[in-house]
Amino acid sequence: MTCVFCAIVSGSVAASVVLDTPEAVGFLDARPVFKGHVLVVPRTHVDTLTDLPAGQVGDFFTQVQRVAHAVESGLGAGGTFVAINNRVSQSVPHLHVHVIPRTKGDGLRGFLWPRHRYADDAEATAYRNRIAAALRP
Repeated sequence: MTCVFCAIVSGSVAASVVLDTPEAVGFLDARPVFKGHVLVVPRTHVDTLTDLPAGQVGDFFTQVQRVAHAVESGLGAGGTFVAINNRVSQSVPHLHVHVIPRTKGDGLRGFLWPRHRYADDAEATAYRNRIAAALRP
């Protein structure tokens, strides 16, 4: 099956492109949370953030940063919500960063999922230690 985001990057599928650089392509989300919701994808197909080669991360996120600024200034938004899903809730298996315009009182509250507190400091410390131990050098 062909990746729809790769097809957008190649120009074989139409999209409302707002950014086209050697590192990334940004286009309006077809099902936006708010109008002006942009998806930024790397030109190279990778499924998730962890698959993006380390040497490309900085250049890619420079483009995400540019789009976040453009969404705020171009739309007069009060800010942006910038998010990535890796596998879970990732509707297209091609790394994409959501840049969503925000305004005070827009109805979007915190994160889009429920919060879960740690039972105590010991449980938080145990999670911290597991993640820290798994960090790649």
